[in-house]
Amino acid sequence: MNVHLQERAFTFRAIVDFSRSIYGLDFVTLHRPVFEGNERQYLIDCIDSNFVSSVGARVTEFEQQVAAFTGAKYAVATVNGTAALHVALRLVDVLPDDEVITQALTFIATCNALSYAGAHPVMVDVDRDTLGMSPAALRQFLARHAELRDGRAFNKSTGRRLAACVPMHTFGFPCRIEEIVSVCDEYGIAVVEDAAESLGSYVGKRHTGTFGKLATLSFNGNKVITTGGGGMIITDDAALATHAKHLTTTAKVPHPFEFVHDEVGYNYRLPNLNAALGCAQMERLPEMLAVKADVARRYAEFFDSIGVTVVRAPEGTTANYWLNAIVLGSLQERDAFLEFTNSRGVMTRPIWRLMTRLAMFSQCQHDGLANSLWLEDRVVNIPSSVPDGALPPFNAKTL
Repeated sequence: MNVHLQERAFTFRAIVDFSRSIYGLDFVTLHRPVFEGNERQYLIDCIDSNFVSSVGARVTEFEQQVAAFTGAKYAVATVNGTAALHVALRLVDVLPDDEVITQALTFIATCNALSYAGAHPVMVDVDRDTLGMSPAALRQFLARHAELRDGRAFNKSTGRRLAACVPMHTFGFPCRIEEIVSVCDEYGIAVVEDAAESLGSYVGKRHTGTFGKLATLSFNGNKVITTGGGGMIITDDAALATHAKHLTTTAKVPHPFEFVHDEVGYNYRLPNLNAALGCAQMERLPEMLAVKADVARRYAEFFDSIGVTVVRAPEGTTANYWLNAIVLGSLQERDAFLEFTNSRGVMTRPIWRLMTRLAMFSQCQHDGLANSLWLEDRVVNIPSSVPDGALPPFNAKTL
């Protein structure tokens, strides 16, 4: 270890000690689920009802809760966030061999879903402060590469249609979604928000995921709330919501006993057991978000005091602080920090490897990705769970 990193080791040790002081544990996980409400009772009720698969009252209830919380008119539950995104792309008429603009700084699920749709990902850069798609980079890319034909955008370099744009609200920090939608509207490009990580995040008073034509959420085991595995499509478009439910239910035409399917669909509906968990989790979501905001505040004050950059919600936005993140000085410092913390029982992780540096997406067109490359070398996630005992006492009777 060089002299600089030897000096930084004192800072690393202080971070380990501070994380332990928040969580009161010798081994601190990155983000664990919290089951301190009606989860057990709702699961028992679900089992007793015999409705444990996708036909069950809790599925509808969970959809209604998420729609009400986000302000979306409709919500359709799916088995996971990737399935939700796959269907959302089909709903906005992304066809095989189309192109979809997204960001290289994202979790693999984003580009996997594009691949399931037969689309080609095109990568534009992110903003350093939001970690999400840069509207300036998007505008520059389209000005250089796009042309309009009968109101539809085509890539001059490839000849393919630019069918959709999928920005992501990274770690729950809202990207500049209003500007992104405005740019895409000029080119007739549908926006599907990847809001997998941003339940409880807002731009002004408007929830993320309500700006584009559709958005998708994730309830994986490490998210702010979890259904074990699960996702959701949200939209204000009644026709799209109806089609989403149809597609995710194997495109079966409703009938008491006949099995008639009128298009290729997917077995993507969320089971009732998972939805039962989700209903209980939604009851405690506001309290979880309040605790997570307090943890983020404490982290920010601490990191400011030791001269380490912490990622904050941009002005005019509210983040759910799903995963808190810090920005270190170099790739070497990042790797030293990851080794130091994880070897001492405090889980930390780097931001994802850029999609363009993975073999299957290495040939995708991109704009140079200067900010994405810079962030890839420096951003680290730190423990962000709701601490044990931090939630207010809960009356476990059914609400």
